[in-house]
Amino acid sequence: MSQHAPARISIAHNSALWSILAVCLAAAVTAPCQTEAGQTSPETGTPQAVSPVVLDRVVAVVNNHAILASDLDDEIRLSVLEPNEGRQDTLTRRRALEQLVSRTLIEQQIRQEDLQAIAPSPDEVSARLDEIRKQLPACVHQNCSTDAGWKAFLASHGLTAERVESYIRYRLEILRFIEQRFRQGIQISQQQIETYYHDTLLPQYAPGEAVPPLDQVAPRIQEILLEQQVNDLFDNWLKNLRQQGDVEVLDPELESAETPAGPGRADP
Repeated sequence: MSQHAPARISIAHNSALWSILAVCLAAAVTAPCQTEAGQTSPETGTPQAVSPVVLDRVVAVVNNHAILASDLDDEIRLSVLEPNEGRQDTLTRRRALEQLVSRTLIEQQIRQEDLQAIAPSPDEVSARLDEIRKQLPACVHQNCSTDAGWKAFLASHGLTAERVESYIRYRLEILRFIEQRFRQGIQISQQQIETYYHDTLLPQYAPGEAVPPLDQVAPRIQEILLEQQVNDLFDNWLKNLRQQGDVEVLDPELESAETPAGPGRADP
């Protein structure tokens, strides 16, 4: 569930690309954005037609906010930071779109309510990043606790340190938003934390790998269980946002992505 103004989930493009996208969106939001490079024949001096190059395309629009095909690619790459999805159940483009629709709706609500107090500090982002590098099973496999291992992990998954930090910042902000709006009255017991640790987290580590002790990961497990507890409340809230807003899926192959998914789990 699953970000200072809130960190945007869309990929940062350079100014030239944004200019081209703006022209394409103004012309027709459903059309792929293309550019053509003209060439001149050395023999006749006349222009030669070349095939258009597709830079990106809009796959959905959420209250006038465009979700791009490249955003889906980005979401799939980032799913490696969530072991339960990245390890056994590959994130599909349809599910990636569901998550992005939900995140966009949440982000717009946060901006509308001007919830500046939920923005995490740089120290909080740094601490969470350190946890990921030391505890994420996929990172343990590649020794991400070292700088060399972390760089190799990022490169192997097509990520950058800046993109991961932006994603973590957004996730922390969402967790605060959820806690502020939905957590009241919900309690997570020590027994629930221990059960998750033994039944869900430990099986993700191969025999002989260093496993974080329970007391070290208990706060993260508590966050996961909290998200599971508030799913019903959160889903109803998202459904209301969708009913009140304007969500349009433009890619026919993604049209089944109609039910908002939570913005992702916050696994240790």
